[in-house]
Amino acid sequence: MTSIIFNCTYFDDNCFGLEQGFPRPKTLLKQEYFIIMKINTISNRWLVVVGAILIQLALGALYAWSVFTKILTDPNGIYQFTATQTAWIFSAGLATFALVMVLAGRWQAKTGPRLMTVLGGLLLGLGFVLGGFFGTTFWAQFLFIGIIAGAGIGLGSVVPIAVGVKWFPDKKGMITGLAVAGFGFGATIWVKLAGSWFGGLLNYAEVFSLPPVQSVFVIYGFVFTALVLLGSLVMVDPPKGYRPEGYRRRDDVGVVHALGKGYTPSEMLRTPQFYAIWLVFASSAIAGLMVIYCIQLFGLDALEYRGVPNAIVITGTAMAWYAIFNGLGRILWGMFSDRIGRKNAIIAMSAFQGIIMLAMYHGFINFGLATGLVIGASFVGFNYGGIFALFPAITADYFGNKEVGRNYGWVFTSYGVAGILGPLLAGVFKDAAAAGSSPQVWMTPFMIAGIACLIGAVIMMFTRAPKVGARSEVEIDLEVAARSA
Repeated sequence: MTSIIFNCTYFDDNCFGLEQGFPRPKTLLKQEYFIIMKINTISNRWLVVVGAILIQLALGALYAWSVFTKILTDPNGIYQFTATQTAWIFSAGLATFALVMVLAGRWQAKTGPRLMTVLGGLLLGLGFVLGGFFGTTFWAQFLFIGIIAGAGIGLGSVVPIAVGVKWFPDKKGMITGLAVAGFGFGATIWVKLAGSWFGGLLNYAEVFSLPPVQSVFVIYGFVFTALVLLGSLVMVDPPKGYRPEGYRRRDDVGVVHALGKGYTPSEMLRTPQFYAIWLVFASSAIAGLMVIYCIQLFGLDALEYRGVPNAIVITGTAMAWYAIFNGLGRILWGMFSDRIGRKNAIIAMSAFQGIIMLAMYHGFINFGLATGLVIGASFVGFNYGGIFALFPAITADYFGNKEVGRNYGWVFTSYGVAGILGPLLAGVFKDAAAAGSSPQVWMTPFMIAGIACLIGAVIMMFTRAPKVGARSEVEIDLEVAARSA
């Protein structure tokens, strides 16, 4: 019985010897967790997508940071952080996330994706729980939420992308979008639970006699850990030589390109294409991360300056719609790129984001304060979400599937730089403005971010794929179809 259990390869009842007519003993039920940890593949590749979404729902916790900034910066509250300090906590989380992801890409190739995911979930939960119990000072929040939780997100994030691309070589754009969609949607859940759903946890939560912000951190820490551990059960690589039913690898029909060759990280780092992609990623991420950080502070400044009632509710709604469209953007931009090519999709997304950022303040005014804020936030979130579908996919397109986990980790370091520059850009201008000053002060960081996005679109226009894989995805797919007919 034991040999049957631990040598099984598929996640189904055959693992438990049921095909041989054995009853399922009670002791066997107690062993299922350990059995699952021994499984080395799954029977349905779409289970990977489900697991990825569960994991990303938890990892999206960092994007809910804005809901806490109003309380943390209250000059009459218990924390009394400056806007720059809250920006530093958020930036530390983003930078740690990006740096650890480089290491995670290497480690998961050695340890396996499931163990890496479990470690990420435990660190994420630990960071929030410690932030809840001991996070009364800036430096405590910086360490627990920024560094420890950020490291957990970095460990967990690379796995759904790397595993998803391997299981879905035929749908890379769509699957990377789905694999990371939970990150955006998760922020909606955590923002609304903290701010308004069921009365808003920040209004009444009290665990272990902790104040509301810290109580929410503790609650979220345990929930995040549970979600990641559940998703980790199906984070496994496909068997060697795996290909989906009906799918012929492009190199099988004589098409030579990056997917067939594959670049190691050291080879990739010697190409100009890597640095171009890195810069475009950073320029696009700065805009989205700046808005994630400041949407509540910016919205409250403008709404309260003009005497609009229910300002806190309106900004919460804008944050929620940002997160919803963030998730949708990850899926739709990925699917769109499968049709027009990754390069063209990145150009369109970057240009669109630049225009929105430059027009956001004036649109905010012209459409009405409440409506304009929600529409602007939604568009920014939609374009920002596309980053996380398009850049993993173009990394695989240009440099191959084999090392996509390690290679994308290096590309993702640009996110860490953007995570520092974007929030701090907004926080510094906010702190420099006089109390009660016109919200016009916010236009400068929006203009800087918008121009950066437009520059990124131009850079991408002049970025050609490596010589191996110099044609577009669409051209390759058409040739494959013609030769297979």
